[in-house]
Amino acid sequence: MHPKKVIVTGGAGFIGSHIVDRCLLKGWETIVVDNLSKGEVENIPIGAKFYHADIRSHEMEMIIAKEQPDVIVHQAAQTDVQYSINEPLEDASANILSTIRILELAVKYGVQKFVYASSAAIYGTPEEVLINESHPKHPMSGYGVSKYVPELYISTYAKLYGLKYGILRYANVYGPRQASDGEGGVVAVFVDRLLRGEKLIIFGDGEQTRDFIFVEDIADANIAAILSEHNVIVNIGTSQPSSINRLVSSLQDCCEVKTRVEYRPARAGDIMHSCLDNQQAIIQLGWEPKVRLEEGLWKTYSHRLSQMKQMAKSAAHT
Repeated sequence: MHPKKVIVTGGAGFIGSHIVDRCLLKGWETIVVDNLSKGEVENIPIGAKFYHADIRSHEMEMIIAKEQPDVIVHQAAQTDVQYSINEPLEDASANILSTIRILELAVKYGVQKFVYASSAAIYGTPEEVLINESHPKHPMSGYGVSKYVPELYISTYAKLYGLKYGILRYANVYGPRQASDGEGGVVAVFVDRLLRGEKLIIFGDGEQTRDFIFVEDIADANIAAILSEHNVIVNIGTSQPSSINRLVSSLQDCCEVKTRVEYRPARAGDIMHSCLDNQQAIIQLGWEPKVRLEEGLWKTYSHRLSQMKQMAKSAAHT
């Protein structure tokens, strides 16, 4: 499909703002809805319309009724694994109930397509080296559960009401604009610590592996899902596992910065190995990742370095 108007929930956030960038480049009228609990106004590009609102509020219905979008790209979520374990009710409210509410509004106001950000966390402990979409779903945290349940609602709404959808199961996303205080943002955390000359902390022995995918590749996958004429449920990753130890080594090499590494006990709910098979995304969406890990790490480091220099400059003038 070729939309004229798109709403991106969480569009002031790390991933959402990159999707907004891509939507604007396509010439689509793009609306951001974000409560700014994690997002930043500075992330919203010129040209996007912004509503400061919580997706669970009554205001959300007024926004959708007024804007009449063709597509909703649902990125807003609670993403902290440890928080989901400690506060399961709030996690379920933020991720499950809010999605059901937006689905209800999508049907009520004639939205044509719903694109949803799911997660590798839905699979739990991998039974294969590469996880494909048919892999059993055995999440190990409330977060994994609260990202999977909306998938079931989305496919049910498609059957009941004919709502078209794209469900994208993200691997470990990294890149510019990622907060260094958020769960899952290991690259952002490490980059900040490198820039401050602080030691890097690894939970476990560092041999746990993840599938690190650059945020611009994620944004491109969302655009491909919007344009697709078919309903899709696909993994969005690189199919290339990288250990945390390799990540540290690559980051120190490409940024030419060395620092100490401290190992601490592994955390509850953390998976040892996770890498997504992206063949279905390549086949069904005509998408594939373009940014290699070292290139992505350098882009992330350069962006954060520039940010910190600007912050220091602004502080010097106050």
